Amino acid sequence: MRQQEGSAGSAEAHRTVEAVWRIESAKVVAVLARHVRDVGWAEELAQDALVAALEQWPRDGVPANPAAWLTAVGKRRAIDAVRRRQTLDRKLVELGRDLAEGFTPDFDANLDQPIQDDLLRLVFTACHPVLPAPARAALTLRMLGGLTTTEIARAFLVPESTIAQRIVRAKRSLADASVPYETPAPAERAERLPSVLEVIYLIFNEGYSATAGDDWMRPALCADALRLARILCGLMPEQAEVFGLTALLEIQTSRNAARVGPDGGPVLLFEQDRTRWNRLFIRRGLAALDRARTLGDAGPYTLQAEIAACHARAAAPADTDWPRIADLYARLATLVPSPVVELNRAVAVSFAAGPAAGLELARSLVDEPALADYHLLPAVLGDLLAKLGRYAEARVEFDRAAELTGNERERALLRERAAACAAGTAPTR
Repeated sequence: MRQQEGSAGSAEAHRTVEAVWRIESAKVVAVLARHVRDVGWAEELAQDALVAALEQWPRDGVPANPAAWLTAVGKRRAIDAVRRRQTLDRKLVELGRDLAEGFTPDFDANLDQPIQDDLLRLVFTACHPVLPAPARAALTLRMLGGLTTTEIARAFLVPESTIAQRIVRAKRSLADASVPYETPAPAERAERLPSVLEVIYLIFNEGYSATAGDDWMRPALCADALRLARILCGLMPEQAEVFGLTALLEIQTSRNAARVGPDGGPVLLFEQDRTRWNRLFIRRGLAALDRARTLGDAGPYTLQAEIAACHARAAAPADTDWPRIADLYARLATLVPSPVVELNRAVAVSFAAGPAAGLELARSLVDEPALADYHLLPAVLGDLLAKLGRYAEARVEFDRAAELTGNERERALLRERAAACAAGTAPTR
């Protein structure tokens, strides 16, 4: 019995360590990176500190300041490593001297004061445009999200070895490109901020509408992206688009519970039980949107948040302000010309001016190379054709959409809609 109790206590302690790591890891990596001036090495040192915590905390208890404890252990490991590498060049020796000079482990140090700058440096380093978007996403989830390689691989439905290689190559690319561990100057920061926001948006979208696999959604990814967006709001309180993106993610997240049916299948916007929309997330989103409005002109993420807000404010589908949504999409298309934006505008126009008007706009996108394999184009065409009673044509489009999607839940829904059209009836959902 005592052995079972001990095992249970050890398991609980390990879960506590993992929970603390998820919360504090970004701070630890950020502070260590400032000291060792190498993001890749800082992440390795932080992992070493985590191993030490897994060994010691179950026995000694969680320290009062876990982030300071982990950082102190990471610094000691850095000092030991530098001292062992006496054959390296003078620069590395000087680095070791700088780290060791006057250093004594302080497990209760207050890290709050410099941590904002350290985290901002880490954000701009992990999301540096020298890296491709998938690498930026993996590195950001590892360093800022505290996720393991296994968790990232599971989230994106790719082999763990692929994610591991992606992270290793990203660190190597940063080193080869001599990317400095620093916060960009204001002018460069404005240029590089879209790269950071793109990564967070990419992570969220993969969770909100999974591109592959058996699950319609992966809520954990949505939560990780939203947490990163909230952190960025604290780090860059003067940037309108940071709050615009956060507003968008908050409002979109509010629908999560209503987007999945009892069988795990997708529930589309018009069939969702809006009483299940999370009002707290909506309030947070609208507050972030208000902040974005006060900080500057509406950018792409703020405009998308405005669109999401139109849905959030509608108590029922019939209350939706579709003319405003169509206008917002038109404004978005002028800022970021994109066939995907135009497709969304076609949907909005179909509700504001009728399905025939929407179908005309959607048809104009058929020859767009970027949409050649985009399953939502035939899905939209099928929906609009069905609304016009052109069921035979709609069935063809739904079948094509089902072939193009990589998500099994979405494929089942599209085939269900195709079957309804084949029977000469309007799809029920």
